Amino acid sequence: MGFNLYSWARWHLPIRAHIARVCGGYKDRPALRSQLRRRSSSSCLRVRVRVVLSRRSEMAVPLLTAKIVKKRTKHFKRAHSDRYIGLKPSWRRPKGIDSRVRRKFKGCTLMPNIGYGSDKKTRHYLPNKFKKFVVHNISELELLMMHNRTYCAEIAHNVSTKKRKDIVERAAQLDIVVTNKLARLRSQEDE
Repeated sequence: MGFNLYSWARWHLPIRAHIARVCGGYKDRPALRSQLRRRSSSSCLRVRVRVVLSRRSEMAVPLLTAKIVKKRTKHFKRAHSDRYIGLKPSWRRPKGIDSRVRRKFKGCTLMPNIGYGSDKKTRHYLPNKFKKFVVHNISELELLMMHNRTYCAEIAHNVSTKKRKDIVERAAQLDIVVTNKLARLRSQEDE
């Protein structure tokens, strides 16, 4: 009995998740199912790459290939902000002569320092591997025409629904990714 990749892919979570993400589930695509049957793992990767390339041609592909690593994602809280109402959690450096936080005692609140900084190559990148550029109108969007593989557009919060539709249409023509293209459009259509 030969190696049945289809049954393996069915339970192998990374491939299963990838197929579900790329083409909405492997059960809905008989052609993909037949391609997955009785193939070696290398040819399966070719199938996955082919599917990704066919889907990716619809939208700009980011230039960044490096993995984005965040050393810390939690916010640094101000010392004793949990103890007193008057102290808000936004970070302030402790300056007291006896402060345990300033003196960096073990088990105390951590202080931000330069070591938590991100890699210069991946700094300011979003999880979708684009940098964000806030756009208020179409002329600002057209600045990104030559940089659509590095920057994605984000429509500013105070732009009207009518202008938003125009910006989203123009972005599709220029092949620019818009992070919040569905914002406000859904709520307006319901009314």
